[in-house]
Amino acid sequence: MSNRTIESSIQWFTYLPQIGGRTETLGERKGRELLSLTHNRVLVFLERETIGICLSSRGAPVLVSRPSPSPAEIRRLPSAAISENGEADNKKMKSLFKSKPKTPVDLVRQTRDLLIYADRGSDSRESKREEKILELGKLIRELKSILYGNSEAEPVSESCTQLTQEFFRENTLRLLIICLPKLNLEARKDATQVVANLQRQQVQSRLIACDYLEKNIDLMDVLVSGYESTDMALHYGAMLRECIRHQSVARYVLESEHMKKFFDYIQLPNFDIAADAAATFKELLTRHKSTVAEFLSKNYDWLLGDILLDRSNSAVMTRYVSSRDNLRILMNLLRESSKSIQIEAFHVFKLFAANQHKPPDIVSILVANRSKLLRLFADFKTEKEDEQFEADKAQVVKEIAALEPKD
Repeated sequence: MSNRTIESSIQWFTYLPQIGGRTETLGERKGRELLSLTHNRVLVFLERETIGICLSSRGAPVLVSRPSPSPAEIRRLPSAAISENGEADNKKMKSLFKSKPKTPVDLVRQTRDLLIYADRGSDSRESKREEKILELGKLIRELKSILYGNSEAEPVSESCTQLTQEFFRENTLRLLIICLPKLNLEARKDATQVVANLQRQQVQSRLIACDYLEKNIDLMDVLVSGYESTDMALHYGAMLRECIRHQSVARYVLESEHMKKFFDYIQLPNFDIAADAAATFKELLTRHKSTVAEFLSKNYDWLLGDILLDRSNSAVMTRYVSSRDNLRILMNLLRESSKSIQIEAFHVFKLFAANQHKPPDIVSILVANRSKLLRLFADFKTEKEDEQFEADKAQVVKEIAALEPKD
């Protein structure tokens, strides 16, 4: 290539220090460029591409594009230097194009976008839909890793806070619960653990999950009804137990019509689901003492009536009516000023009277209080005429009147 050809295609590059015809390596470029200066010609090997550099007739170094160098030109540079700088350049190029790590907020937003996509289900292309669902599963796994940590690192408090705030900023929890059946098994498990962990995350000393659930309390209807789905029962059940850690949420479930469903759920033929429902039922009746006491006080009648009068619970009923403490409680309830409490107490008391295998201590209490009981039942009436009630009362009076003390 002639000097004229080179000078006609030059572009301004930079001034280089000229050192009497020797080759100089410029260290200040931190290994990104290896320069070989020999008289009026410079070869630069940059990121595995060869660029020719020459000095113009005015003495200014200029950059020109040129073909790959010939073997003779390459031999002018130390081979070891080319190899070492080439590897360094590769690493630096990779670091330049490496994707920026996603923040917890980014992960939640991307998860929410894909949940919206999954909820709509508008894409007819099955392959694209499967791809999106798989991507959603990966995002949920990343959320779980932030909240629980992994084998390499413990969870970072600041990241957990950012994730929690963004998660409850919009309806991500609602979308996750509703779309859970559309996820694969592993993603469901991860989602269940994410929801469980978020119930315990505090932001400025507040459980913001509780605030969200109080405003979206209907989600508890979805979780409780999940016991009716074989595939979803265990996932929704685990979520439900974590949500009722919040007292206001537990109160809602206790006072809802769903409570009566648990008597059916705990008798389901699927042992795992029945056991899970029993665990949730126990949690509801034991975690928040004051709320449970209030609930039992208000619902003592139907709880005992529905449980004890059900033939499938005959063993429980027999055990209950064999307790003198239970009998004393019922006799006191018969004296309550509230007519409704009296009526409901009577429906349980009649089980003690009808029991054909009364223990001696039960017989003794009934005999000792016979006259008082008979006077009470003589004027004991319902507000509206009820033939079944009158028949039950007549039978109770007959049983008590015929009792004889047992030795």
